[in-house]
Amino acid sequence: MSEENVAPTESAEEPAEAEAKKKGNPGCMVVIVLAVLAMAANIVIPMISDALKVDLPHVALAAEKLFYVGPVPVTNTMLATWLTMIVLLVVSFLATRKMKLIPSGLQNVVEMIVEMLQNFVESSAGHHASKLVPVVGTLFLFITVSNWMGLLPGYGSIWIEVGHGEHVEHAHLLRSANTGLNTTMALAVVSVVWTQVFGFRAVGWRFIDRYFPIVPLIQFFRPPAGQKRPGAMELVTRLLNLFPGALEFFAELIKIVSFSFRLFGNIFAGEVLLFVIAFLMPFVASLPFMGLELFVGFIQAFIFATLTVSFSMAAIAHHGDEH
Repeated sequence: MSEENVAPTESAEEPAEAEAKKKGNPGCMVVIVLAVLAMAANIVIPMISDALKVDLPHVALAAEKLFYVGPVPVTNTMLATWLTMIVLLVVSFLATRKMKLIPSGLQNVVEMIVEMLQNFVESSAGHHASKLVPVVGTLFLFITVSNWMGLLPGYGSIWIEVGHGEHVEHAHLLRSANTGLNTTMALAVVSVVWTQVFGFRAVGWRFIDRYFPIVPLIQFFRPPAGQKRPGAMELVTRLLNLFPGALEFFAELIKIVSFSFRLFGNIFAGEVLLFVIAFLMPFVASLPFMGLELFVGFIQAFIFATLTVSFSMAAIAHHGDEH
């Protein structure tokens, strides 16, 4: 009886498996089709651009030099950085030149943004928020405004000639400030250095024990009055405690790299995406991607500010509030 029951089941499954094998895996077919289309695009697009004499979008990884002020080169991302600072300064001036007890207009908007930043920092830093808000808020506003200004007309679309004689080249007049690795690295240095300044202000000179715990070594050779010198094993333990401090010091240097490349990579990738979309499908097709870049620009600034607050609080966490 059992053999008779099993046999029909197996015979019923065999046609279904055979039919599935004939159909194949649809996921593999999609990947193959996309690969073929990508290879065709690499061949067809250059041919069309040559026939129609259309220039392909120019994407430069490094910031392009526009002119020199003495020995210092001025790049298009540096120019965009200055414009961002001018915008922030002008808005700040206009919002605070005629301050009212009951705010309205631009003053109301700016106070609302500052209050949101203060509440955000207080939720993580508590009573230390008053020391963190000026720096964290400045970093957040600068990164957000510079990312959003990179979507304005003129950024990446105005070309100028640079160089002289046979070395004349074309370069973008403006690019988003954070598509320059120098800008993002400068912001990262400010964030990491401020973390150390905040640690020293909150803890005092004992903060240096986080990286170089030399106070326990000094106390070993010169113990406080009324205490005996510890044994040799205690000396070995205190010497071994120097290695975690060294690792902590190198971790701070690595933060500069991770901060700068995270911000640079996301904003530069968005710029390249907009260049390509504008070349393939200009005007209306670019609008959804611009909306996406508005969101990405805000999120990157929020992440930068959040990490700055988190690292600042982590710097003093093991010291306790009694200091």
